[in-house]
Amino acid sequence: MPDWLEHTVQVEVEAPIDLVWSLWSDLEQMPRWMKWIDSVKIPPDNPDISLWKLKTGSLEFSWQSRILKVIPNQIIQWESVDGLPNQGAIRFYDRHNSSIVKMTISYAIPGILGK
Repeated sequence: MPDWLEHTVQVEVEAPIDLVWSLWSDLEQMPRWMKWIDSVKIPPDNPDISLWKLKTGSLEFSWQSRILKVIPNQIIQWESVDGLPNQGAIRFYDRHNSSIVKMTISYAIPGILGK
């Protein structure tokens, strides 16, 4: 059984919640502003599944994720269903003139990286 790591990061941005939500909820656009994500594809026949590819240096990982929960302007929660095991949630907090984005992600340490 692999070891799991969990990371949480939170940032406050000077932007309205509607704009922040629109950027994060458009999964296929994430590679434009998340440098380690190489691609995200959503199959037209199954919009609850997304196909992810991560590249960092010479390492490349891929996985399929399923969206578990979406509440607009509040939360996107997912879990992987194939490939690199991971799960997490992105939470959004409206501060009227700004927004807080809090992401928690858990993932299994890939075997090639070892302990």
